[in-house]
Amino acid sequence: MFSPLTPLDWKRRAVKYYPDKVAVIDDDKQFTYKEFGARTDRLSIALQQAGIGQGDHVAVMLPNTHYMLECFYGICQLGATMVPLNYRLTADDLKYIINHSDAKMLIVDEEFSGPIEEIVDDLSLDEIVTVSVAGQDTTLTGVDYEAFLQHAPEDAVPPDVEIDENQLLTLNYTSGTTSKPKGVMLTHRSNYLNAANFMHHLGVNHDDVYLHTLPMFHANGWGGVWAITAAGGTHVCLRKVEAPRILDLFENKKISLLCGAPTVINMLVNDPKAKETDIKTQPRMATAGAPPAAALINKAQEILGLNMIHVYGLTETSPFILYCEWKKEFDDKSADEQATIKARQGIELAFNGETKVIHPDGEEVAWDGTELGEIITRGNVVMEGYYKDSEKTAAAIKDGWFHTGDLAVTYPDGFVEIRDRAKDLIISGGENISSTEVEGVLYKHPDVMETAVIAVPDEKWGEVPKAIIVLHPNASTSEEAIIDYCRANMAHFKAPKAVEFVESLPKTATGKLQKFRLREMYWDGPKKVN
Repeated sequence: MFSPLTPLDWKRRAVKYYPDKVAVIDDDKQFTYKEFGARTDRLSIALQQAGIGQGDHVAVMLPNTHYMLECFYGICQLGATMVPLNYRLTADDLKYIINHSDAKMLIVDEEFSGPIEEIVDDLSLDEIVTVSVAGQDTTLTGVDYEAFLQHAPEDAVPPDVEIDENQLLTLNYTSGTTSKPKGVMLTHRSNYLNAANFMHHLGVNHDDVYLHTLPMFHANGWGGVWAITAAGGTHVCLRKVEAPRILDLFENKKISLLCGAPTVINMLVNDPKAKETDIKTQPRMATAGAPPAAALINKAQEILGLNMIHVYGLTETSPFILYCEWKKEFDDKSADEQATIKARQGIELAFNGETKVIHPDGEEVAWDGTELGEIITRGNVVMEGYYKDSEKTAAAIKDGWFHTGDLAVTYPDGFVEIRDRAKDLIISGGENISSTEVEGVLYKHPDVMETAVIAVPDEKWGEVPKAIIVLHPNASTSEEAIIDYCRANMAHFKAPKAVEFVESLPKTATGKLQKFRLREMYWDGPKKVN
């Protein structure tokens, strides 16, 4: 009676019970679950006819469109492995990933085909499928996606493939900063259990209308590509993350759930339209990718009425391993106190396994909110390893535990709070300074829209904190005023010793700050990681 755990089975269930329910909305197009199921089945058959079968790898470079959603199901139900690509990577990185992943086929959106045009002769691909974009010029030669689907008859039934829950479902590459990208091997089982966490802890239900603000290529949309289908909810696709467009969709499509990095929250609350938007659905929003400042959470809840849910994880863990569980006793606290609690990463989810914070000797830190250690985890959602890289796998998984590289404390109630990445911790004169703690204070300053705090070299102290700040439009302040504000709101040694004002901060495609790019401006080589 054994049945393998695979999120693909949820599509079967959704088509069976919700055939006429709207499954996907993508601008002016929409598909019912029956129509969505038929399109994914035709994709599977077309892929099979093109020579793709069990164990083969198919790379996909698409924005958040119905085509991307179809690929997750159409490719994987063949027993093949999907390789989602970050379309903002350089041509060199894309060449490395496509060839390293052993992809036999590439499905690419014409808008992002430029880098592929540069490297196409160096790719070991059997075929390229392109998604046409109106008004987009490309020299890339490939079969059109819709024409590709026509290779399969409308009433075709995909092959019945026996799935092993421990086989690869997706191969997700992490962005390399000082080394080549690493291919994270995620299985049917790990994706299934992570999506179950997504459903349970984000409260996904049949009536949810989910907005895909988070790139689907990033850890499979954190599991949203599977979880929404499982509940028979509606996927709303979003090709580009633009605040006015998102605010319109909140009103017009009655969005009830979304996910995004803190930078997306910041973009929404600071858009001029934010205070004019009447959002009646009080959407739930899960945030992760970087520790969100309590002040930012407070703004999201006050200005937009969002119900913020803080989650934490990594691509290597499918990705969720912690979430900030809300307790009824917190309801009586002030808005600031509630936001401070929601800024914590929280506790283990129901289906992921065990997570704890340890000292270098392996002993767990005291639950006192003070002792600093590294977050480690083990269990159902941890990757199988890095593809074709046993050395890096062994460095990351030691004695059965995955080491995250994130430094945190544990409070008496078991809630974990990240203080920094090991590489972002500032060690000044022997004192540890959390860059995220300093950023949390800066976000409370009325003139600060975005900020990043990094270590810069210092002759006396070795290194000291420096704040790099994007001000609100028309705001005006000074370096001295910012430093005085920090010194008035935190221990003096933690306050930035220098401030620089900039127009924007470097970010990844998922909105995570790229502090390494800022540090490169001040260090001759990579900052030493202690």
